[in-house]
Amino acid sequence: MSTRLDHRNPLVFDTHELGRRPGALQRLSRSVEAPGGNAAFGVEGVIGVPEGSPVEIDLRLESVMEGVLVTGTARASAEGECVRCLEPVELELDVDFQEMFSYPDSDDRGRSRAAADDEAEDDEDMIPLEDGMFDLEPVLRDAVVLALPMQPVCREDCAGLCSECGTNLNENPDHHHEAVDIRWAALQGLAGSLGTDEKDNMSGKASDGDVRSAAEKQEK
Repeated sequence: MSTRLDHRNPLVFDTHELGRRPGALQRLSRSVEAPGGNAAFGVEGVIGVPEGSPVEIDLRLESVMEGVLVTGTARASAEGECVRCLEPVELELDVDFQEMFSYPDSDDRGRSRAAADDEAEDDEDMIPLEDGMFDLEPVLRDAVVLALPMQPVCREDCAGLCSECGTNLNENPDHHHEAVDIRWAALQGLAGSLGTDEKDNMSGKASDGDVRSAAEKQEK
């Protein structure tokens, strides 16, 4: 039977050794590298598990009537940027997940899984096994993303950056700017412009006087 899954993919697991006898158990541990690109474990531009970094996985596979119940834990390190001060943020993740991977055709009693409407509705929530294998990547990605903070901070009391000049307020807690009343600022600007006009007028008058003085000297 052909399958779209590649058994060489470290996040693809084979259940053939488990068998289909209800109650059978199998425990697996595996270290994999976090994928990148569209399959990355995280929120782009916010926080995530860096591509190629190790992800430690412990799985418990249990054979049940409908398929294989997979319960697991994943441990990894996420990196991001503080939304307040823009400093690097590192976060250790320890996430739990569980997923049912269903048999493609029928259970051990040979009953079609589409025999009853309620069973068909339950099956919509299951991911089918493909030639006895399942891909853990989408399940693991969902679990990691849900465990990540959407607004990561370097610490709970992070003061962030100055809104006027961008100074890190964690490093300069006494940093501040003098508050200026915008009404006085407008008057100061007007006074400054008037002062400039007066200086220009005085300069013009002085120039005219110099011209007249030179003309009188020539007449003499």
